[in-house]
Amino acid sequence: MNFFNRFTRTGTADKKGVRPVRFLCSFLIILTALSMTGCSRGYISSYYDNVHRNSYSLTAVSAVSPDFNRKTKLYAENGLAVPGEGSSLDVGNLHASGLFDLEGGTTVIENDITKKIYPASITKIMTALLAIKYGGDMDRMLTASSKVPDMEWQAQKIGIEKGDKMTLDQALHYLMVYSANDAAVLIAENVGDDYDDFIDMMNKEAARIGATNTHFVNPHGLHDNDHYTTAYDLYLIFNECLKYDKFRELIDISYYSTIFHDKDGNIRAIEVPSTDNYLMGYVNPPANITVVGGKTGTTDQAGSCLIILSRNKDDREFISVVMGAVDGNEVYVSMNRLLRKERGYGQ
Repeated sequence: MNFFNRFTRTGTADKKGVRPVRFLCSFLIILTALSMTGCSRGYISSYYDNVHRNSYSLTAVSAVSPDFNRKTKLYAENGLAVPGEGSSLDVGNLHASGLFDLEGGTTVIENDITKKIYPASITKIMTALLAIKYGGDMDRMLTASSKVPDMEWQAQKIGIEKGDKMTLDQALHYLMVYSANDAAVLIAENVGDDYDDFIDMMNKEAARIGATNTHFVNPHGLHDNDHYTTAYDLYLIFNECLKYDKFRELIDISYYSTIFHDKDGNIRAIEVPSTDNYLMGYVNPPANITVVGGKTGTTDQAGSCLIILSRNKDDREFISVVMGAVDGNEVYVSMNRLLRKERGYGQ
């Protein structure tokens, strides 16, 4: 998630009686194991049935269709796109990709959108969502604990130290514009009762909106094997975020500058650029497509990832997701291939 990476980045019983029993037991064990694997593409639970669960896991279903079980039907009835109704499109060597029409609530393009993937810093859209929904006054003051700067040295951050103070609004801007991991921890500690409570909030919120194939263990997306999602779940979360004007404001900023105070009361001023090359003008979208903004993410395990809101010439809005590009250049090449499918769509 380094900003600069964007520019390069046996038993003894009678055998006659035992063999059938052993066979049956073995079959049931294998069947159970298959039902718990994370390499499938299915959703078998209803829209809200995971809200009160203490754990979240991928389900095992060989295929998904628009009418599969109750869940996809319920999504469609609520104006949401569903897996299985879109076309496949070769947009590059990726983990997953998808294009979703917001006006029609339709999946336009889908490639492995229910496959388990790592979200990297796209995790931060959930952090922002919770901060906006439950954080209260944007001018409330947040104080950093010793946990805020305590992360791997190569993680993208602005250098928040223990005792530093800034407003929730400032922290949100650093989080979404520059993808600052220390800002994510600062928000988590102050919006939740504590850090762990915030992580619990993230998972409950994901379940509430139907993203039940998602599991978070941190607020920033630095890699953990138990921190995962799907491209479809990211669409659901991003779609929820877009209901808030504050979120739309945050994703449409190319530079952010502000001042805050350190533990001794001294003023610190830090200006940061957006991690989004569309907003920075380094990459142009296809003709007649306007990129409003979104969120980037990069880790070695997740690859280079991007989710954006865009509009075609008819002001029709779309969410596009590209996950697992080999580098920061290819993620935009792949995204532009998706965006070209917006032109003239719905006419």
